Amino acid sequence: MTVTDEATAAGLGALHLEVQQFYARQMQLLDDGRVEEWALTFTEDGVFAANAHPEPATGRASITSAAAKATEEFAAKGVKRRHWLGMLTVDPTGPTTAVARCYALVIETPKGGQSAIRVSTLCEDRLVREGSDWLVEYRYVTRDDLV
Repeated sequence: MTVTDEATAAGLGALHLEVQQFYARQMQLLDDGRVEEWALTFTEDGVFAANAHPEPATGRASITSAAAKATEEFAAKGVKRRHWLGMLTVDPTGPTTAVARCYALVIETPKGGQSAIRVSTLCEDRLVREGSDWLVEYRYVTRDDLV
């Protein structure tokens, strides 16, 4: 391995770790019901699309509204949700952009009940760096049971 190859590998490793930390923080915000803060992890004109939704949520206000509605519905049912991400790949597409792909399991736990995996998904994001932060520009979630 050459010095250039080692530097490239180190840079890719650092990028992977940054994005992994971004997702850990992002999903914890959502799972804690902090939807306004979670929506701030998207660009102002960000898009959240999914094969389970008839229309994408476009823009932070729309993304916040959709997440708040879902969060309130689960809370009313006494269901706690957790998102578990794994098998992450991150590929830089420019100096401040990257594409990321991971599997996401959504685990639901009813109050006093057993936890269960509710859905298995593929999450594909276009990410942009703003300052020292990563933001989602476009997210597409594919539920495995709907493919």
